[in-house]
Amino acid sequence: MKKLAGWSKFISRILLLAFAAHGSGVQANDLVSGAQLDRGQMIAKEAAERDAGFNDFSAEVEMILTNQNGTESRRHFRVSVLEVANDGDKSLMVFNRPRDVDGTALLTFSHKSENDDQWIYLPALKRVKRISATNRSGPFVGSEFAYEDMVWPEIEKYSCRWLRDENIDGSAAHVIERTPIYKNSGYSRQLVWYDKEELRIIKIEFFDRKGEPLKVLTVKGYQRYKGKFWRASEMHMMNTQNGKSTRLTWKHYSFEDELSDSAFQIGKLERLR
Repeated sequence: MKKLAGWSKFISRILLLAFAAHGSGVQANDLVSGAQLDRGQMIAKEAAERDAGFNDFSAEVEMILTNQNGTESRRHFRVSVLEVANDGDKSLMVFNRPRDVDGTALLTFSHKSENDDQWIYLPALKRVKRISATNRSGPFVGSEFAYEDMVWPEIEKYSCRWLRDENIDGSAAHVIERTPIYKNSGYSRQLVWYDKEELRIIKIEFFDRKGEPLKVLTVKGYQRYKGKFWRASEMHMMNTQNGKSTRLTWKHYSFEDELSDSAFQIGKLERLR
């Protein structure tokens, strides 16, 4: 009954705004769109707030790349994430096998309003390379995840519009249209499915710069850590344009390992193995 009452209030608000607009020259569709933006931003903000306060965590990840013919190749890396007050998170990914990628490292400083900073160390070149903003749409180590995808999406960098509620895989979900408002994104927009109960991301559909469907990310196997923080065990990115896919399987999550800024330094990338 509470859900019905809440929905009735939402509809009533739209109708009242529509009647008010009739005599003011404001289009009712504009008011509906504004309400959808308000609701979309509210859902995205609450999802981010629920995950705040983890301080730091680490995990081991297996990356499985599959080509159009079904041939697989596997890579392994460890990821560490440090929460930063009043800014985006810092993250470090270090590959340890197979041998040809051992020592490859990606360091990311995400920011709420400014351009994110990313550096990659490639052992074969024996140098650290900065990922420019114009290259962040490129593939990360040959996978279907772009460098842009390896950064937590700070809500300040998106316009979020609620589209509808629907069931997906047996779960009630909000469907939000997320449009990047920062420069050089490889995406024109994204459709994000949040489960209603915990506001965890279930699925994301990515659209390229031309507005065409590009990739689909599905997220599964959530578990709750420390009684609050939900983390997935599987992320599968399917490129619908080239038929390739990449699966990330996450395990051995560890929280509050007392990580500090000293673990996320550019000068240390060459010595991480």
